[in-house]
Amino acid sequence: MVRRVLSVTNAGPDSRVLSLGCGIADTEILLAPHVRHITAIDLSPSAIRQARQDAQHLSNFELIEGTLDNAPLDGREFDTVIAIFFLHHLPDGELGRTIRRIHRHLRPGGAFYSLDPSRFRLSGALGRLIVPKLMKRYQTPDERELDPRGTAALFRQSGFEARHDYFDFASSPIAGLFPSWRAGYLASRAADNVIVRLPLLRRLGSNFEIIARRSAP
Repeated sequence: MVRRVLSVTNAGPDSRVLSLGCGIADTEILLAPHVRHITAIDLSPSAIRQARQDAQHLSNFELIEGTLDNAPLDGREFDTVIAIFFLHHLPDGELGRTIRRIHRHLRPGGAFYSLDPSRFRLSGALGRLIVPKLMKRYQTPDERELDPRGTAALFRQSGFEARHDYFDFASSPIAGLFPSWRAGYLASRAADNVIVRLPLLRRLGSNFEIIARRSAP
């Protein structure tokens, strides 16, 4: 994930990064050595406590308990904004408002990256059919799946140059269900890299990316 974020956003040693819905900040902690500074926000007090404990060795890492609305960002602009499995927790009205706030905090020419579950994912349909109780264990009540094209359109309406792409087919579900099964994840990741390039199958992918950029003046 860190390699993907760096690749599509062009974030580097001089980049200031804002992460929304960071959770325990596992991705952000791995990203920190590659950028100038990371500010990470999450609503969960327990997640922020864990993240602070795990990130105490990092001097370029700021953790904020709260939301994009109430975080003390003081009008700061960032080179990169990321939101890993965050947007799908927002209801429709809040999603549009959050995208506009992201636009305000992203410097002209800055990049945004998100990863969220697709409304058309085959893995979700099969999971609800075969193991519905297991699926519910890994979901919170506010979660939903998003329309990739519709989500990208919301970013364009807010002044971004934006596109969507498909990230995986089975590797993320396998990682969630069997987090210690490294061989299974690597095999499914290799297969996903092929499947997400196939025109008919890619639309059934599990998770999709939004890759957006705020237009330079």
